[in-house]
Amino acid sequence: MITELDIHLPLQKALREDARRKAAAQKLGISPYRICGMRLLKESIDARRRPICKQLRLLVGVDEALPEAPLPQREYPAAPPGAPRIIIVGSGPGGLFAALRCLELGLRPIVLERGKDVSARRFDLQPINCKGYVVEDSNYCFGEGGAGTFSDGKLFTRATKRGPVMEVYETFVAHGAAPEILTDAHPHIGSNKLPNIIKAMRGSILAAGGEVHFRTRVNGLLRSADGKRLLGVHTADGQEFSGDAVILATGHSARDVYRMLHDEGVLLERKPFAVGVRIEHPQSLIDTAQYHLRPGQARPEGLPAARYTLATKIRERGVHSFCMCPGGHIVPAATENDEVVVNGMSLSRRNSPFANSGFVVTVEPEDTDAYLAEHGVLSGIAYQKALEVATSRAGGGMQKAPAQRVADFLAGRLSATLPRTSYHPGISSWDLNTLLPESVSTRMREGLQFFHRKLRGFAGEEALLIGCETRTSSPVRIPREADSLQHPQLAGLFPCGEGAGYAGGIVSAALDGRRCAEAAAAMLRK
Repeated sequence: MITELDIHLPLQKALREDARRKAAAQKLGISPYRICGMRLLKESIDARRRPICKQLRLLVGVDEALPEAPLPQREYPAAPPGAPRIIIVGSGPGGLFAALRCLELGLRPIVLERGKDVSARRFDLQPINCKGYVVEDSNYCFGEGGAGTFSDGKLFTRATKRGPVMEVYETFVAHGAAPEILTDAHPHIGSNKLPNIIKAMRGSILAAGGEVHFRTRVNGLLRSADGKRLLGVHTADGQEFSGDAVILATGHSARDVYRMLHDEGVLLERKPFAVGVRIEHPQSLIDTAQYHLRPGQARPEGLPAARYTLATKIRERGVHSFCMCPGGHIVPAATENDEVVVNGMSLSRRNSPFANSGFVVTVEPEDTDAYLAEHGVLSGIAYQKALEVATSRAGGGMQKAPAQRVADFLAGRLSATLPRTSYHPGISSWDLNTLLPESVSTRMREGLQFFHRKLRGFAGEEALLIGCETRTSSPVRIPREADSLQHPQLAGLFPCGEGAGYAGGIVSAALDGRRCAEAAAAMLRK
């Protein structure tokens, strides 16, 4: 008999196979000697009480051995001669997974990426971190792999109803990710490991006859004579790429793409997004609160850097943590030189002494109405941009960010001193109450006090706010039909992923890329 079961064990026992075997046998009501094999399917930490436990889901063989479980492999068939050409704009998770799915469906993907390949892109992070200027087409947001490549690689998702999440994880493992992401309840690759995985995915695309073009920024559309069908795209270097469909997976920071679509009369919609700051604490403070440790007590061996998720609603607007990075760093994520934007990331070891997360407030479309007369449907982008430019001025330039101790933010006073931070370009003392829109800052103050009651020390003396976090999601949605996934006005255009307003992270964007590839294939079969 082969069966799945869940067991709950104290941390140290959960690390031992004999303890797992004994617990599994006890739950099944059999002798431990009848268990011929066990395989871990999923594990998570239960720190709600002491002792801290692990929740394990096991596949157990009773009186028979378990079948072998080889690591996932992905072999993509070569695109046949004359295969339909699918133009994919953007090589983030939406674009890459769309390209791989195209190959599985007998289509030829042509990937166009405005930035550089992932190896060259790494060198363009040095200017923004150390010299204070942005390489505007190659940075934390733009380039092969998309925004997640050098800003964390978190794979945890709640989008389990959007598609085959496990297939996404298996595709990463097949291209070099650690097999542990298949069993971890909060899988994480890390910014130090994700680049090689992205290169391997590109290798799969090229080996099967797909194309990948870097430094190829799309700046126009090729349409049919009646203007109702998309036939391809123009690029800034004067090339034209024609195809049978276009999957637009440009990410939430490609503002020039939104402007191009708007100028070409393509229907766009305003949507909610969120803005705020990064909040940073010593990781030891978060460990102490989440693992119920004594002050000064070290995190027990076998436990990862603790994380948190906090959310509430204040006067019809969400206030929540976002993209929490245990053992992480705050990084500069601006895409133009007149702005400052902060984001968070963690390496695979998550061994930084700092923890950070976005601490943000929902912005509804009507909150951006001050920009509506001038910018129309792009009012949310104008709202973001104005805050980012003001943040740059408050920080003093050179990518320095304005910062304030939480206690001073709550009291409405300038911080006389600032603690150490992981933000490499540096911070300057500023009253963030005067920088953030009042509708945001007032809710943040209430949210800080509420969350402090939920997580001890969250708004304490060691907490630091660094501004501003503005790129949580796109303020614009590119509409599409529910069934065909095509734009309602422009046949052959498949808006995809975060930039189109249909995803919120690596996994959900990857799933949406797969769906758009399948929808393009379905269109071509008709």
